[in-house]
Amino acid sequence: MGRLSTHVLDTSRGKPGAGMAYALYRLDGDRRVKLAEGVTNEDGRAGKPLLEGEGFQAGRYQLVYQVAAYFRALGVELPDPPFLDEVTLSFGLGEDGHYHVPLLVSPFGYTTYRGS
Repeated sequence: MGRLSTHVLDTSRGKPGAGMAYALYRLDGDRRVKLAEGVTNEDGRAGKPLLEGEGFQAGRYQLVYQVAAYFRALGVELPDPPFLDEVTLSFGLGEDGHYHVPLLVSPFGYTTYRGS
């Protein structure tokens, strides 16, 4: 059975991105269907897999992270409007397996990859 998880690393501080809000959507044609939402824990991780077991289905998904709100809550002074407000990662799940989608982020840049 497949499984999807995520975590956030705050590269500007070199620490886990604890307290960042996120939401997971499944793309269904022109619609986005919200499947999960939460806030990262002290390790910068979602507290449980976002998809697993029978809830895991092949298809197109988006993870949306509330980056500006996270940095503002830390007291980081951001421009108005912020360079990064929300970060949306669009990706596909095509086969059973463990998909781990990390977000490495600072106020002015981000990267991701398929982790294990």
